[in-house]
Amino acid sequence: MGVYEELQRRGLIAQTTNEEEIRELVNSGKAVFYIGFDPTADSLHVGHFMALSLMKRLQMAGNKPIALIGGGTAMIGDPTGKTDMRKMMTPETIAHNCECFKKQMSRFVDFSEGKAMMVNNADWLLKLNYVELLREVGACFSVNRMLTAECYKQRMERGLSFLEFNYMIMQSYDFMSLYQRFGCNLQFGGDDQWSNMLGGTELIRRKLGKDAHAMTINLLLNSEGKKMGKTEKGAVWLDPEKTSPFDFFQYWRNVDDNDVIKCLKMLTFVPIEEIEAMQQWSGSELNKAKEILAYELTKLVHGQEEADKALEGAKALFASGSDTDNMPSTAIRPQDMPGGAIGLIDLLFFVKLAPSKAEARRLIQQGGIAVNGEKVTDLKAEVTAKDFAQGYVVIKKGKKVFHKVTMES
Repeated sequence: MGVYEELQRRGLIAQTTNEEEIRELVNSGKAVFYIGFDPTADSLHVGHFMALSLMKRLQMAGNKPIALIGGGTAMIGDPTGKTDMRKMMTPETIAHNCECFKKQMSRFVDFSEGKAMMVNNADWLLKLNYVELLREVGACFSVNRMLTAECYKQRMERGLSFLEFNYMIMQSYDFMSLYQRFGCNLQFGGDDQWSNMLGGTELIRRKLGKDAHAMTINLLLNSEGKKMGKTEKGAVWLDPEKTSPFDFFQYWRNVDDNDVIKCLKMLTFVPIEEIEAMQQWSGSELNKAKEILAYELTKLVHGQEEADKALEGAKALFASGSDTDNMPSTAIRPQDMPGGAIGLIDLLFFVKLAPSKAEARRLIQQGGIAVNGEKVTDLKAEVTAKDFAQGYVVIKKGKKVFHKVTMES
């Protein structure tokens, strides 16, 4: 089975152009392909996971990935899936986020000895002459046709800025630039990017000739990825400073029963035959599948040592609720407890178990919070210095989220 057939078997490919030619290119290891990442934060999150896993999978088959960091397009903003215009970022913030992405991507992609490339579209987009761009590129695009694209339709009623309207042209220009500079012959993206991707293929053919070797594969990256990585506390980040390895493990351990096999197929490197055998599992066996998913993805992002600790901590925690060695923790200072006490609502917000104090109140009212094993429903409840008799306080949210609070000396 070639890598293309495996991508199909894992449910990754939605539609393509020139399928037979692409199949041959990918299976023979001759694809030079790119996937774009807009640096809108200082960390990648699990919504990027499918793209990163795909790059790793194809590189293992001998193909060459290009990770395109959107330092230029980030200054415009992709309107896809947005109800309002994205907040403008400074060039300094964009540059910082790009550096953070590079470090995290190296966990997935081998950039040594020319095996992969990481480039920034700011290198060519920020040097463009506007009038020249209009003449050379703008003339290749029909406004009527652009307005029929899904990426614009959803924004038309609320208002689409001319700034964002240029995003399709910029992304198309990216593909042509990568084709000319690095021989990039293939682009990957989510189904919501299909119009932008076709624009790039068409631009290459119109500017460089009908025989130009440029193709497009459309993968369910964004449409599926957007369903991942959102919790009550916000996004699930790949940066351990933002989402601890234990919390990262717990996120995947708690995925919906209906999603676990799909996630195993699309995101992990567990042999497809083993995953297909799991499709018949149910009950406690399905929980085992979730554990495999959580372990494999934590190992991929944070390394085997952290994955082992997260697995051991989760097993001990759920077995007795007493093992705190690998539990996420936050230190609180004496000055944060004036009079030797802090309100439970304030503490939940402080340790980020609740995104707001209003949410903290709701959790307490609904009986979703326990402190040192005792359920608390009193909105005026406090955690005092006496509660730290064993050196820490354990807060339990719901059935599966535990957090250790320690006291700084």
